[in-house]
Amino acid sequence: MKKLYIMNGMKRSVATVMLGAFAALQSLTAVAQVNEKPRLIVGIVVDQMRWDYLYRYYDRYESGGFKRLLGEGFSCENTFISHLPSFTAVGHSTIYTGSVPAIHGITGNDWPDQVTGRKWYCTEDTTVQPVGSTTAAGKMSPRNLLASTITDELRLATNFRSKVVGVSLKDRASILPAGHTPNGAFWLDDSNGSFITSTWYMNELPDWVKKFNDRKEPQQLMSKPWETLYPIDTYTQSTADNVAWEGTSAGEKAPVFPHELKEVYKKDPGNLRATPAGNTLTLDFAQAAVEGYDLGNGTATDFLTINCASTDYVGHKYGPNAIEVEDTYLRLDKDLSSFFTYLDKKVGKGNYLVFLTADHGAAHAIKFMQEHNLPAGLVESRKLVAGLDSTLTKQFGVAKLVTSFMNYHVSYDKAKIAANKLDYDAIKKASVQYFEALPGIQFAADLDNIGNNPLPEPINTMAINGYNRKRTGSVIVIPEPGWFEGSLKGTTHGNWNPFDIHIPLVFMGWHVKHGASNETVHMTDIAATLAAMLHIQMPSGCVGKPVQQMLQ
Repeated sequence: MKKLYIMNGMKRSVATVMLGAFAALQSLTAVAQVNEKPRLIVGIVVDQMRWDYLYRYYDRYESGGFKRLLGEGFSCENTFISHLPSFTAVGHSTIYTGSVPAIHGITGNDWPDQVTGRKWYCTEDTTVQPVGSTTAAGKMSPRNLLASTITDELRLATNFRSKVVGVSLKDRASILPAGHTPNGAFWLDDSNGSFITSTWYMNELPDWVKKFNDRKEPQQLMSKPWETLYPIDTYTQSTADNVAWEGTSAGEKAPVFPHELKEVYKKDPGNLRATPAGNTLTLDFAQAAVEGYDLGNGTATDFLTINCASTDYVGHKYGPNAIEVEDTYLRLDKDLSSFFTYLDKKVGKGNYLVFLTADHGAAHAIKFMQEHNLPAGLVESRKLVAGLDSTLTKQFGVAKLVTSFMNYHVSYDKAKIAANKLDYDAIKKASVQYFEALPGIQFAADLDNIGNNPLPEPINTMAINGYNRKRTGSVIVIPEPGWFEGSLKGTTHGNWNPFDIHIPLVFMGWHVKHGASNETVHMTDIAATLAAMLHIQMPSGCVGKPVQQMLQ
């Protein structure tokens, strides 16, 4: 009996040890799972991509591009911008900081400094020099961005072992996403058809960039006419090939296919941007960046930011209902499919995390809306400013009190107001009354005294989120739906309406389950979600929240 008892005790001891070892192994496995990271994150921002483009052309997309994103990834179907204005630089800054213009400081593509009156371009930097160019196109940096980005935080979290690279045709759409601390940010200089950078990042272009530029890909892409990808009569989601509200490129007589790209490129190399070739060039360069920096093959997670900007240029020129826009998205779909296939082979399917979103959307062309009896009209800023100046001169006895109307905000000559001992609040109140009496203007408000001019939600919050006292005029103007500042040709963006602020957001790849949600998500939530997935700190100005529906 004693022997049996000892044996049973030994069995229990062994079992206890084994259970303990198993529990420890489970604990170690859990830790390994928590600490596991993707090899590469790829952030793709499709410029001016309205949310409905995911589905408007869905039947015509191939399996490996937008359909793959929706079929394998998680789509946040109701993702909205929560600031005004809805412009490119603002959108990119908000995506990557998780913040709003009031905090991150990028209040527009340009803005008037409220202290000096000087107009600033968002990434302009007088202290740096161009690299790969001799023009002012290279005098750019992220200096004006006041908050850190998720890309900065990744670099900080890994003691700078992570590699971060930004790519776009646009300087602002490469620089702002890549943040303050990247290994490189590159954008296109139209004057020499090359990707360039500035001394903020490096003193000489890497060899891989020089080799890419030596290929003269822009000239090759623009050497053939732009024909429709499929028979033109199959573009049933678009209007006729030649309508009154479409714009033309320099050297073109009409906005019709085929577009003679070789001729328009000779007239102005910048015309490449308003063709699908710009997106092809961008993704080819992005692939070269993966190879050049060996992204996804280091000891820490790397991050590649990509902006496909040609969708914006094409949209501005032709408007959302043009065959050119439909064809651009069908071609971008093919380019994305090829790029994802490349990443599958280079980094490994499931080893990289992709998110695709947009910096803003776009309105239908004004004349298109008017033709279909939809309310629409043009906000003519010069007439607005002239009328306001005249009104204020009569009321206060001093001329030229208004210095600018930019980003739907009015700025004033504060020095002149002080010198003449005028009541600044009274001037702003008179301005609000003037604007609200005009056709096409729905609201106006003095942002310094927003409680006296409350706006309906969500406009009120969006206006506050976009107001930075040092970089924004203090009176905001809100047009009626369908009215905007711009041109009768093509279209633009910048307002609070769903066509401008309802954007796609799809995650795919590493640790992303397939699904979709119609819960409201904001642009500011993207950086917070990435920080949660990576277990790193959120950016310094982040006000967003992780997308719980995707993380559950």
